[in-house]
Amino acid sequence: MATPTPPAETVTALARRYRLEVDTSTTGTPSWALLPGITEFTVKVDPTQQEVTTYDAEGWVEQAVTMLAWSIETTIAHRAHPTTGQFNPTQEYLRKTSLSFGRDSYAHIRYYDRTGADDAYEGVALVTWEPDGGGPDEVDTIKVTLTGSGPLHAIANPVAGTPPKPNGGGN
Repeated sequence: MATPTPPAETVTALARRYRLEVDTSTTGTPSWALLPGITEFTVKVDPTQQEVTTYDAEGWVEQAVTMLAWSIETTIAHRAHPTTGQFNPTQEYLRKTSLSFGRDSYAHIRYYDRTGADDAYEGVALVTWEPDGGGPDEVDTIKVTLTGSGPLHAIANPVAGTPPKPNGGGN
């Protein structure tokens, strides 16, 4: 038996490699705006599995994936302009979307690897906006949950082919 060749991929990817953008357009043509202040970012894809066992399985249970559900959980530092005190417009867009009904309660989002790797997706999601609260010595952070409605589509990475900034700063 031959010994496998060690992998060439020896650098660990950093969690901060993702960017999340929100389509804030009202015209139907996407206008992507960066969601600033992300301190945590987690994508989840949960399969629904159903048993499909037949006699042919000889006593072993068989499963099939019948649906997929996706969501993004992120924590953001609530950003305000240093002079005007106005909150960041992209963050405000999500906050207002979370307080809406019907089609206004959905946000069109995309996320991608800021270093240009082939890891980019787009979809429509319901928005939940939950301030974390805290004591007088705490910073204002918000937990934002984006619950997918419909498919999460793989897309071409918008920064593919763009060299990353030094020290892993991304784009």
